[in-house]
Amino acid sequence: MGGGGVGRGAVGGVWLGVRGVRGPILSRGRIMRHDRRIGVAILAMLGWLGSSGISLAEPRRDPRPNIVWIVTEDISPNLGCYADPDAITPNLDRLAAEGARFQRAFSHAPVCAPTRSGLITGVYPTTLGSHHMRSKLTTPPPLFTDDLKKAGYTVFWPGKTDFNFDVTKGWADTRNWVQNPRLLPQDRPFFAYINFTITHESQARPTPAQYAKNTERLTDAQRHNPANVRLPKYYPDHPLVRKNVAIYHDNITAMDHLVGDVLKVVDDPKWRDNTIVVFFGDHGWGLSRGKRWCYDSGLRVPLLVRWPGVVKPGSVREDLVQLLDLAPTMLSVAGVPVPQRMQGQVILGANTAPARTMLVGGRDRMDEAVDRIRTVRSQRYRYIRNFRPDLPYAQYINYMDEMPIMKVWREQAFAGKLNPIQAAFFARTKPKEEFYDLAADPEETVNLANSPELQAVIREHAAALDRWMAETKDMGEIPEQELIRRGIVRDLLNTEYAERVRNHPKTPPVP
Repeated sequence: MGGGGVGRGAVGGVWLGVRGVRGPILSRGRIMRHDRRIGVAILAMLGWLGSSGISLAEPRRDPRPNIVWIVTEDISPNLGCYADPDAITPNLDRLAAEGARFQRAFSHAPVCAPTRSGLITGVYPTTLGSHHMRSKLTTPPPLFTDDLKKAGYTVFWPGKTDFNFDVTKGWADTRNWVQNPRLLPQDRPFFAYINFTITHESQARPTPAQYAKNTERLTDAQRHNPANVRLPKYYPDHPLVRKNVAIYHDNITAMDHLVGDVLKVVDDPKWRDNTIVVFFGDHGWGLSRGKRWCYDSGLRVPLLVRWPGVVKPGSVREDLVQLLDLAPTMLSVAGVPVPQRMQGQVILGANTAPARTMLVGGRDRMDEAVDRIRTVRSQRYRYIRNFRPDLPYAQYINYMDEMPIMKVWREQAFAGKLNPIQAAFFARTKPKEEFYDLAADPEETVNLANSPELQAVIREHAAALDRWMAETKDMGEIPEQELIRRGIVRDLLNTEYAERVRNHPKTPPVP
């Protein structure tokens, strides 16, 4: 700084100038008096800064909201806030009371990898070519987190990706921000994801050691008595089935404890008032005839959103939303333009789109089991089209068949011990179309596809599906071998799944 100039520096966002001293060298006494005058001036300035509300301890923050995703796996809305009588979920119930509960939230696919492919891109997996379970795109598509990063957000994504394609190096900070909250920046907004695998289908059939570890934080009162849990009417009432369902609920309670840990971090005064918290499951419950299937049990998910000052506490949303909506919504609330490539719609904030009347989902190959199913969900009804009606529902899938429910169910099907509703899942073929009235039949066991009174509304849903398949360029009709030949996906059929088929039992999967 020059002898007569004015030096400038930023302190707490306020520019300060300190004029230099000119003239002859000061005596020691004058230097001390001069220093005291400077000290008094600095103290006065600091007092003014404090009284003005400007903090010297924290940098100036970007006004855009932080975003936190709390994701869990393989659960339906079996939470207390959704009035499930078997649920023990105090932390999630509190989150719902502080924000919005979405009553009609659905995944676009009933299994993890195709779901997560759409989550991270905002594009249907059937459009990308990532619709088969455990396929792999050869070229990674654009991610919504890339758009956030370009807009100045810090992106944290520790743990599970499972996108049906590989991410590029450095795409996100993969350190665990919940375990180390100091990673979260204070001078710029952040998007922070955390995923819990404790509710995954594999943990509903744990070893004793796994179960003890998963539920170590549960009190005796939080453990579920198998004799008291509710069973869907299509399950056989058997002790192993009841135990399986009870463990599923225990795992949700254990997951609720983990959610409480996350909320302790984001409820810090530094973050709480400017952080959007989104909790959801990746698809329906991981138990038999849930995950992998295009019923509410496989597609309906819990979705809770807390956004202080914007989302009314305790509010309930009845509109149809899907997980594909989250990518464009996060960009919108962050002030980032939503790319034209995205196929979801904005469901929060000033740019919220009009409520839709129907939404579409589907499934294709599940591990080694080939199939193709599409579904349309409206407020009251579900339409299902089975493109392979010649195939049974209960095809062999090695991983799925490890579930105790599936073992008991198949065994009793062959023994002829099932009632008609329970036996329907083990029919040799599927109907070409299924249609359910969710208001009267929430477990979707009464197929109304041939009801004369409903033909007009059935055809309305069918036409919506036809339009959707054309508009989104659904790749489901293209054989997977052709996708491999075109270089869209890698060949996992011959390198992995053919061996799984060879390991199937030699007997038919259904009676």
